[in-house]
Amino acid sequence: MYRSRRLDDIQPFHVMELLRRARELEAQGRDIIHMEVGEPDFGTPAPVVEAATRFLAGGDVHYTPALGLPALREAIARFYQDRFGADVAPERIIVTAGASGALMLALAATTDPGDAWLLPDPGYPSNRHLVRAFEGVARALAVDAATRYQPTAAQVDAAWTPDTRGLMVATPSNPTGTLLGVDEIAALHQITRRRAGVLLVDEIYQGLSYGVEAETALAHPALNAADDLFVVNSFSKYFGMTGWRLGWLVVPPGFAREIEKLAQHFFISPSTPAQHAALAAFAPQTIEILEARRHEFGERRNVLLPALRELGFTIATEPQGAFYVYADISRLADDAEALARRMIEEAGVAATPGLDFGHHLPRKHLRIAYTTRSARLLEAADRIRALGLTG
Repeated sequence: MYRSRRLDDIQPFHVMELLRRARELEAQGRDIIHMEVGEPDFGTPAPVVEAATRFLAGGDVHYTPALGLPALREAIARFYQDRFGADVAPERIIVTAGASGALMLALAATTDPGDAWLLPDPGYPSNRHLVRAFEGVARALAVDAATRYQPTAAQVDAAWTPDTRGLMVATPSNPTGTLLGVDEIAALHQITRRRAGVLLVDEIYQGLSYGVEAETALAHPALNAADDLFVVNSFSKYFGMTGWRLGWLVVPPGFAREIEKLAQHFFISPSTPAQHAALAAFAPQTIEILEARRHEFGERRNVLLPALRELGFTIATEPQGAFYVYADISRLADDAEALARRMIEEAGVAATPGLDFGHHLPRKHLRIAYTTRSARLLEAADRIRALGLTG
């Protein structure tokens, strides 16, 4: 059977392969400490579950508008105003099937065949494959601890070529947990705007920040009004709704109709039960639960960082957001993929090798998630220590 050429360019999502192996070992009776998948171990907040249950009990589960429930779009707009002082019209907010759906819509609306996108490396692996799926070209911007694993305006300007369509950035970043300040995003936007390009800001982990206040690019008046900036967000991470598959996209003023045409054909509509559940995500009692969880994540980070350093991992830039540590394994091993295999097979500890996140020194890094409780993090450190790695 004929296979499209794009399939040859789409690589497996290594973390999901690792999760599959972890499940196999668990089926054999092994105890696996999961530090590989970006999924919080907390359940869906009770008010969200209760809202979904009430809605489903009514039995009236039909399509919503392609752009999402009007009430949910309005609730997200109020969240921007109340939390960040950002005035975002509900008409600009597109509810999507997860943040992945938001990324697909933004790329489909802005990418022509052969258009290049600049992506920080290391970065979220699906981004480059989504670019390829829409016949674009993903170009890596190598970033490191010297710039907190974030691109600089000068770097973007130097990398821009006539076929460049846009720049993607993430704050907080996956896999590094580092942040971009609003002024830094504005500086990047000055470059993309001068180059007649597009800036796509991934704020999927917004709200999960430690020691600093959460921010949004949309709080900056010039960025909020820009006709060449998209912002992606999600109910998965801060709101703890990974399996509900719900996100949103904030589009430039006047652009919603263009996105609506795509959404109608791609998805028809986001999940109706998930949208009704998400209406409760912004309730004060839910936010109280989420803030307590954010505090717990911060404590876990503070437990894990010294434990990893004691084992010999090098962490050049401490994460300020998300729930990941991007650790250099150079003092312990030569190859992160081989180390990850040894950790899961011999120690029952699952962590993600850097191969998932790009081409810039991937074999020297592991992404280690603190999405399990502190006692398990310390147990994982003990198991790794027992491997006898030298640091």
